Amino acid sequence: MKGVLRKIHIAQEAARSKKAYDLVVIDLRGLFPFSDFWLICSGTSSVQTRAIAEEIMEKMQEHSFRPLHVEGEDTGEWILLDYGDLIVHIFREAERSFYQLEKLWRKAPLVYSERENVDLLEDIR
Repeated sequence: MKGVLRKIHIAQEAARSKKAYDLVVIDLRGLFPFSDFWLICSGTSSVQTRAIAEEIMEKMQEHSFRPLHVEGEDTGEWILLDYGDLIVHIFREAERSFYQLEKLWRKAPLVYSERENVDLLEDIR
């Protein structure tokens, strides 16, 4: 579990460094077959979401983590970075409000939320 926690921390810090907000991490183990955790965050514009994605990819690569797949960089409305056990979703405000991934996957335990002041990342086993 240490590897995915390291990825989450790196991605969180990189996102914050580009002023991403409303960061959320949900635990999808046993619910979603392709990854264990999702990090979801927002930016105010397509320019910002692309900058967040670029920073996350750069910082992850510095630690030898490379995405298996990247989607949405061209428009910047919803960017997906697939790191296997961690998928990062970077939304513009309107798209995040429209798709509401947290509500769609409400059965997934919330392990981190800035808005709700939840930080259970270190309790993950």
